[in-house]
Amino acid sequence: MSTHELTDEIRAFLRKPLPCVIATLGKKGQPVTAATWYVLQDDDTILLNIEVGRARLRHVAADPRVALTILGESWYHAVSVQGTVVEVRDDPDMTDIDRVARHYTGKEYPVRDRERVSMIVTIDSVFTWNVK
Repeated sequence: MSTHELTDEIRAFLRKPLPCVIATLGKKGQPVTAATWYVLQDDDTILLNIEVGRARLRHVAADPRVALTILGESWYHAVSVQGTVVEVRDDPDMTDIDRVARHYTGKEYPVRDRERVSMIVTIDSVFTWNVK
């Protein structure tokens, strides 16, 4: 199902700590993917947090379009999100990475000696497989 709006069922799916892969556009326009953690926020934006220096930061600075695929308990339950990075901000006190880490592990992020950056993604459209 392709849609531009999130249903309550899609929101419930996206609020789970599920495996996620992000795609960005590389320097030569090629798609680049990486596993990542995410949190769906109350305003239907997606919070991502990555280490400073990662290629994804350079990619979204050049082209803010991203895609995320979130996998459910099986390959046959998934949501793909196409969106735009609308904000990139430093995370000096690690508030955002701790929020994301607690979502997945129940604990604060253990690596405290590397700078982190948060990205906020607005959702432009979603495509679902066996998620209503």
